[in-house]
Amino acid sequence: MTTPEGGTPGAVEAPGEARADRAAPPRQDAPRPLRRGPADPVRTLMHRHQELCARAVDALEIAAGLEAHGVTDRTAARFRHRDVFSLAEELYARVPRAAPDAAPGAGPAPAPARRSRTVCAALQLLPGAVCVAAVAAVASVPTEPPAVRTAVGASGLALLALAVRLGVRSGPLRPRHGTGPRTAVLWTGWTAGYAVYGDWLLGQLLAGGPDLPHAAPQAAVAPALALAFALAPAAVCAHWFTVRGRRVLAASRGLGELAARVRPLLLAVTLLFLGALVALLLGTRAVLGGDPLTSGAAAALGVLLFLARLLAVHGFPEAATAGLASAAVLEALAPALVLIARLPGVPPLGAPVEALATTAGPAVVPAVACTAAALGLLVHGLRVLTGASAHGPAPSGPAEEHRP
Repeated sequence: MTTPEGGTPGAVEAPGEARADRAAPPRQDAPRPLRRGPADPVRTLMHRHQELCARAVDALEIAAGLEAHGVTDRTAARFRHRDVFSLAEELYARVPRAAPDAAPGAGPAPAPARRSRTVCAALQLLPGAVCVAAVAAVASVPTEPPAVRTAVGASGLALLALAVRLGVRSGPLRPRHGTGPRTAVLWTGWTAGYAVYGDWLLGQLLAGGPDLPHAAPQAAVAPALALAFALAPAAVCAHWFTVRGRRVLAASRGLGELAARVRPLLLAVTLLFLGALVALLLGTRAVLGGDPLTSGAAAALGVLLFLARLLAVHGFPEAATAGLASAAVLEALAPALVLIARLPGVPPLGAPVEALATTAGPAVVPAVACTAAALGLLVHGLRVLTGASAHGPAPSGPAEEHRP
């Protein structure tokens, strides 16, 4: 008996067996379960590029580093992002900043020591206390001679400005990314000053005055007190928004989900602050009296200042300055038109301002200006405060410990 070609001795198959093997259908393997990706795919990338993200100055630097490592928009899609730049934005927000002088590979520096909550709360309440003391001091000074009363009032305003500066440079109202444009102080001072003296000034201009230097300015005391005390609830609301925003960022799996969850937070915190400010305005008006429209204008100004500071705190100081500048320009335009209308041949220029002031009162000017600017900042905030970089951790390191 011969051995078949390619076979081995003793391995002769029966004809029936060979046909049965050839006729048997091929065995199908059981379907393998689909492999699921990680719940947070970006976390792997965070660990892989830890040093790049920790030392980056902004999200664009991270995007450039990712592209240098071969990360493309198609790669970013696997991490649930539309492109490299949105992926870099989330990495920049989620990785804490490293100290500038930290050793390579040492990781992020420990968080700096912060002021106690008691000191921060005292600084937030300081403007209100200073404003009360200034009002009491001016009221206790006799009207004659006027220079003494003016000097006391000017000293009170200077101390109030210093107290406000200390309040906004500590705690939740302190910007994390620098102070922003220096003109923001000018626009803030103008809008606050107009809330106190603007109604008196516009009324004097419409009546043909003011008779300087004999005219004594009349301040709107109740709105000034309410706005001074509003710094404390503004700090509380800003802290709440920051904490909730970071929690939402940590729980979100994409920019779309983050934006959908942050927008209600921004609207809620704005309404929360508005409610606290309205309560303060009603309380001061019940004690000191005042015009309801003046209180409404002060409420619009308070919301405008709060939104501007919120944008500055989260890295958008230019937008905050633009909103304050627009309100200041609109407020300055009203008395300017009244003055220009005194020139020969252009009296109609002051007619719209005179009609509004006669119908609703001089407070309609700051009410309209601040409401329009606040709505603009709110719309802008609903767009920019929904990004990941707006809720990133504050820069850490020794340099932050001595920050003013």
